[in-house]
Amino acid sequence: MNIHHTLKIAVSGVTTHKSRSALTILGIVIGITGIMLMVSIGSGAENLILGEIGGLGAETIIIRPGREPSGPSDVGATLFADSLKSRDVELLRRKSNVPDLVDIMPILIIPGSVAYKNETYSPQIFGGSIEFFANAFNLALEAGSFFDDADIREKASVAVIGSKVKDELFGPSDAVGESITIKNKKFRVQGVLAKRGQASFVNFDEVVLVPYTTAQTYLLGTDYYHEVMVKASSPEAVGRAVQDIEATLRESHNITDPDKDDFFVVTQQGAIDQIKTIINALTTFLSSVVAIALVVGGIGVMNIMLVSVTERTREIGLRKALGATNKDILRQFLLEAVILTGVGGLIGIALGAVFGFVASIILTEYANLDWDFVFPISAAILGITVSALVGLVFGIYPASQAAKKSPMEALRYE
Repeated sequence: MNIHHTLKIAVSGVTTHKSRSALTILGIVIGITGIMLMVSIGSGAENLILGEIGGLGAETIIIRPGREPSGPSDVGATLFADSLKSRDVELLRRKSNVPDLVDIMPILIIPGSVAYKNETYSPQIFGGSIEFFANAFNLALEAGSFFDDADIREKASVAVIGSKVKDELFGPSDAVGESITIKNKKFRVQGVLAKRGQASFVNFDEVVLVPYTTAQTYLLGTDYYHEVMVKASSPEAVGRAVQDIEATLRESHNITDPDKDDFFVVTQQGAIDQIKTIINALTTFLSSVVAIALVVGGIGVMNIMLVSVTERTREIGLRKALGATNKDILRQFLLEAVILTGVGGLIGIALGAVFGFVASIILTEYANLDWDFVFPISAAILGITVSALVGLVFGIYPASQAAKKSPMEALRYE
């Protein structure tokens, strides 16, 4: 019997009971849909995060206090570490210590809200250098001016605010020259940023930027920084700069054993590699969990195929009496199983793509994320391949049971 005739009979066997076939492949559909959705969302998240990190530029180096986190539980300890201080920044500024350093900016994260008259708003408040921020994130002014190094040295009470902060506090009125209150301290609004949106995990429309010296002295009362950003002369110089930074800080902190560092340095490439590893591991884990549905679906296919073999015992006997061989019967029922799971795989791929697209729209519209929809071609190919293999593996036993039936006994079966 040729393969065309066998395929025709197999398709007829699958379509005879459409409702039963649909319910049989439900587990396969759920499994493949879940895998497609996980990989699509994982790829979208990776693109978003890498885009945010890449926005800083390859020559940017970030120095963070405390030991490098080895897990989620270590992140809190890093946030409250106090090992980066003014003396460290001054040592890093020296060309003799870090020849490839072009610019440096300490950063302070200030919790709280901002008030103007009867209006209150809770933006992201940072102490830093507006010129560094502007160069790193391509910020422009809508009104007023940036504060400068003189304001930083003098611990001036000045601020630059984002466009949304201006709208929330001042409405259509001019903000430049007005005073806002942060932690009971008055700050004169010196500039308003033009609309910029999200960049490297910061929405610059919702920020208030003040000199880091002012923030350290009047808002936080600390003698340390939450982070220090460094710009190297070129991407190629990053490696040398990192070595010089580590050597300078170890000498400043009297550290002789690198394993006892109370700081860690993050480069953009290092952050990208780390994020890729984390997302790939998480996607693989979630996809593995979802893949359990494929096993359940495969068992369901085997169960229904066994029922089908029992129901069609007389058909099997008749076909054998007309000359069909055990191989023909085996091939027919294997093809039926593969067709069932293959169709389930195709439906799962389509549903996974639709759900992934809908998820990207929701995340873009309602979460204000620059989320791109990604159709994972490799996951689609893997999905259809795995679904066909599930049909083949779980269809072997029912097909072999059908092939073993004696034609005489099968014809007498009621």
